[in-house]
Amino acid sequence: MFAPRMSVVMPVFNVEDYIAEAIRSVLGQSFKDFELIVVDDGGNDSSMEIARSFDDPRIRIISQANRGLAGARNTGIAFARAPYIALLDSDDRWHEDKLLLHYVHLQANPGVGVSYSGSRLVDEHGEVMKVAMRPKLTGVDAADVLCRNPVGNGSAPVLRKDALDRAAFHHPAEPGRICWFDENFRQSEDIELWVRLAGMHDVRFEGINGLLTDYRIIGGALSANVVKQYLSWTRMLDIAAANTPDLVARHGDRARAYQLRYLARRSVQLGNAELAKDFFDRALRSKIRIVFEEPVKSAMTYCAIMLANIAGPANFQRIARPFLKAAA
Repeated sequence: MFAPRMSVVMPVFNVEDYIAEAIRSVLGQSFKDFELIVVDDGGNDSSMEIARSFDDPRIRIISQANRGLAGARNTGIAFARAPYIALLDSDDRWHEDKLLLHYVHLQANPGVGVSYSGSRLVDEHGEVMKVAMRPKLTGVDAADVLCRNPVGNGSAPVLRKDALDRAAFHHPAEPGRICWFDENFRQSEDIELWVRLAGMHDVRFEGINGLLTDYRIIGGALSANVVKQYLSWTRMLDIAAANTPDLVARHGDRARAYQLRYLARRSVQLGNAELAKDFFDRALRSKIRIVFEEPVKSAMTYCAIMLANIAGPANFQRIARPFLKAAA
């Protein structure tokens, strides 16, 4: 039986516009010893026809009834045969050396359980924006994971399977099925697992240099989704408080402030300056210290909110478009 050194898990649900690009970015990796597990999560477009059109023996397709992103990732991880698990959402793409660089990093650092890197942001057409995710790479502790989520997005990490297994649990309604991600979450499932790994199981997170993931920002999102994201994140914090009460008691308010500030920026991008101001005001009430920890980013967020209020949504998006492209 083929025993790859890397298993790539790719959940698929109605992404016909992007899946070919995502698969090509895997097949084009300079590191060749991998399997690509494509998890068909019960969509109804042509995504799986596109996936099946690729003729490569390293591709394995697993079909299931819809379980959501967390459930699809769990299925892929359960079928994985390699000691390292790489996650790639099917609307994102990778730099050609991503797997190689993470493989070298994990091989050289056996104490690291989660390897990650920075990410470029691309719009729905694949054009690179002028903003990027440049996370903290070293000296990362559980507080950093809770407050700043250095992994950044679900297509950035490569995980050591035995470290991931520390957080495994039986599905409460299907005891025979093992889970890693909590399938009750439809948002914030990533950070919930990262906090569990770092806070409960002492898994070490460490990043490597480079913007090795292209994380796609798709326009047309609704402000209501930002509110849902905050509610989901709050539920994550409640679970973290039950699992690691000391961590949340010491750093929960700061984590909430950073999340609210992020959602303020996202609301500005969506053209809702009023919601953005509400999130930003809540962030300052939660922990004004973030202004002094990251004064430039906090000041830019405040100025963007003020500019959006003055200019109006349409004019602000026109101003922001060179940076945000089609996501504006």
